Amino acid sequence: MSSQHAVIIGGSSGIGLATARQLLASGLKVTITGRSAERLNDVSKSMAGAEAVVMDAAATHTLNDTLSRIGSFDHLVLALGSGKGFGPFASVSVADVRKSFEEKVYPHFAVAQAALPFLRKDGSVTFIAAVSAHAAMPGTAGIGAANAAVAMFVPVLAAELRPLRVNGVSPGVVDTPWWDFLPPEQRQAVFADYASKTPVGRVGKPDDIAQAVAFLISNGFMSGHVIVCDGGLRLAA
Repeated sequence: MSSQHAVIIGGSSGIGLATARQLLASGLKVTITGRSAERLNDVSKSMAGAEAVVMDAAATHTLNDTLSRIGSFDHLVLALGSGKGFGPFASVSVADVRKSFEEKVYPHFAVAQAALPFLRKDGSVTFIAAVSAHAAMPGTAGIGAANAAVAMFVPVLAAELRPLRVNGVSPGVVDTPWWDFLPPEQRQAVFADYASKTPVGRVGKPDDIAQAVAFLISNGFMSGHVIVCDGGLRLAA
């Protein structure tokens, strides 16, 4: 895989950044994208060998031009997240759920679609969903619907776009900047609570998910699968 090129959408932090490091260590050429030029610049300085391209995945009218600058590649990883749509069903707003789809579902769809002319025909696409797509966890009806939509792209596109391989990873609770909306003490309390419910006894690390993504990219016989990499949390839920 040393001559192959992977593009990671949302690669400047969290799971996307960990995946970039994992793939670089495996010898791939890696391009990361993100909305913040400043953050991408900081990441580039600390991660030798990675190219960085500013991309707003939600700005669909600019995707073709941005992908044209990147050029051809072998693997696409879509690591876009959204914290919207979380909360009790009785009180979460439709507007918040709609925002979840706008921030995650539509960009995943649009970027994957726009990337097709640039992707190797027998390369791969890996979507990042979340365990909320698979578990009955109170308070996740909205955000779970968005993640389920992303997970559903996988089997449909694996059948429709063959021989392009299409897979996904659904992380559990992972210690990433996604949780920065919580004050540090509250965040640690939430992690401790989830760790107590998770069979492996801890929350996830970005590297846990990156390893699952790297496996799906490297194994040419994997297509149409969503790996739930959650430490077993869905079993407790």
